[in-house]
Amino acid sequence: MPKPHVDYHLYLVTDSTPAVLKDPSRFFDAVEQALRGGVSLVQLREKTADTGELVSIAKRLHELTKKYNVPLLINDRVDVALAVGCEGVHIGQDDMDLETARKLLGDDKIIGVTVSNVEEALIACKNGADYLGIGTAIIGAAGVREILAAMETAGCYDKVRTVCIGGLNKYNIARIMYQSRHVDGKPGWLTLNGVAVVSAIMSADDPEEASKELLTLVKSYDKFRGSSLMGARASKGVLEVAGDIIKKVHEAKPLTHNMTNLVVQNFAANVALAVGGSPIMANYGEEAADLSKLGGSLVVNMGTVTPEGLLNYYKALQAYNVAVQPVVFDPVGAGATSVRREAVRSILANGYLDVIKGNEGEIKTVWGAVDGEQQKGVDSVDSLTPENKLDLVVKLARREQSVVVMTGKTDYVSDGYSAVTVANGHEYLGLVTGTGCTLGTAISVALAVHHKEDKLWAVVTAMLHFEIAAEIAAEREDVKGPGTFISAFLDELYNIRTATVSGDMKWLERAKGLNITLTR
Repeated sequence: MPKPHVDYHLYLVTDSTPAVLKDPSRFFDAVEQALRGGVSLVQLREKTADTGELVSIAKRLHELTKKYNVPLLINDRVDVALAVGCEGVHIGQDDMDLETARKLLGDDKIIGVTVSNVEEALIACKNGADYLGIGTAIIGAAGVREILAAMETAGCYDKVRTVCIGGLNKYNIARIMYQSRHVDGKPGWLTLNGVAVVSAIMSADDPEEASKELLTLVKSYDKFRGSSLMGARASKGVLEVAGDIIKKVHEAKPLTHNMTNLVVQNFAANVALAVGGSPIMANYGEEAADLSKLGGSLVVNMGTVTPEGLLNYYKALQAYNVAVQPVVFDPVGAGATSVRREAVRSILANGYLDVIKGNEGEIKTVWGAVDGEQQKGVDSVDSLTPENKLDLVVKLARREQSVVVMTGKTDYVSDGYSAVTVANGHEYLGLVTGTGCTLGTAISVALAVHHKEDKLWAVVTAMLHFEIAAEIAAEREDVKGPGTFISAFLDELYNIRTATVSGDMKWLERAKGLNITLTR
């Protein structure tokens, strides 16, 4: 008998415990609703039932899954799978070994294996696994990419399917699928084949609707990427695109939702207005569900870290991810304390960040390579060579599948495919509280109108607008120092925008150190 064709897009792992399925009597009804909603593979996982009870449940469940032409697998219990005659089993690292399971079940049955590192994955592939359940909650997207790359090198990527499992829900599925792509392999992407979920369906009030929503997210995960960067970018450079982006901002007046501290809020709002955006300073996460639907961007500025504040960040981040609207993350003072370092890890784990912007010390903390070096407040730690700075930015951008900005005397920017350096700006920017934070606001405004076309060009455009305005402001006769600079700076942000709208692009002639290289 040939092995059944399996669609791994949405894989349901059952759980009938009261902690997950509030009413255990709904078990079969919940699974059938999930099947109607598009679940394409079901695993029966019952850790507490005795053998007789488990066989009884499995037989009834198998009749249900056959009705929808969906394979049923049994967790751990080869004997139960044989008794029921279902399509296969899923085994963990501590369960029956794969070779023995294959001998007992035969070649026509599906066998999946839980893995959490490259060694386990390659052994399972070698021994004949049909698919791997990769513990994403344990190893993260970076670990998944490492496994996919190793499978490609070993020649088994095209033969063995892969799904991620662990803590998946409607807020993070698309992001994890997107960030788990491996970008350095053969032409095209090495990607997961699907996701395995438990409570996101079993705990849902309406499992059918929950399944439909999750399946849509799985199949549209690449929405975070926007258009092909190699296409549009090759035909037009940033200096040609910058004017178009600024004009789009001027016409659309996009929302920029800033979650930042009180010290910066007023200045950030004024910068947003000057560059053409529509600012709202809203730190309450519950508002994000509505604000994220208005076509704007979110700025998460980690100026003040509190437990309540972090929860608000998570809610807002998830809302903007679901709405597929861009998020800018500014890990202010990320390396200063253990609390801030842990906050960075939590924010990275709770959502997708389109842009990560910080000084050298902050970017090193996000990468996780601070090695005990403690940052002083929000001051930049300048210890890397230019080559190392560029390398770090590119690697972090590839790991997070985001645009990464490392600010400094020379700025380094990358999306993992192209790298850009910008050497504009003025020392007064470093003498005024909040200028780094407000650069994130300016970036968010440009992203709001151009993130679907090219995130990198949107970011670089905002940086040139921001930093050249600072240079022009500092040269004005009425500017005597940081205090008078602020007013002049806002004026010049506005002046650049209005000049660009009228067709005057002379300000871009001041772009310095603008070096663009392909990194792939």
